[in-house]
Amino acid sequence: MMFVYRVTAGQEKVVADVLRHKVEKDHLPVYAIAMIEELRGYLVIEAQDEVVARQAAMRIPHIKGVLSKSMDPKELDTLIEAASPALSIKKGDIVELISGPFKGEKARVIKIDENKDELTVELTEVAVPIPVTIKANTIRTYQKAEDVSR
Repeated sequence: MMFVYRVTAGQEKVVADVLRHKVEKDHLPVYAIAMIEELRGYLVIEAQDEVVARQAAMRIPHIKGVLSKSMDPKELDTLIEAASPALSIKKGDIVELISGPFKGEKARVIKIDENKDELTVELTEVAVPIPVTIKANTIRTYQKAEDVSR
């Protein structure tokens, strides 16, 4: 059965991590923990029953409560979409930052962390090259690495 926790907005990832540790430590029958970006302030879990869901939530900071009605898995289908294809960005590509303090700057990709969906880039149009870690959705491909080497 699916249950929904109300959590402090912005703390979903922290709560999910603490909850996962508690479930593993106490061997609770919780089968899945889902953090859905469109459901800001909520965390969805799949547990054996409501008692287990409430027991797992006890004494975890930032959990405000468990919604009294269980959720139908079909309701999640509209919120869950197929994972986006792997980044088309490769190490050495030139990208343009489209948001943040370096908006409009061009940078060379030096490291890609697919798990966190982050890139480490080195700003190119500055006197001293500065490595900056940014989210992958804050860049636009400017020039591919194959084109740069020509």
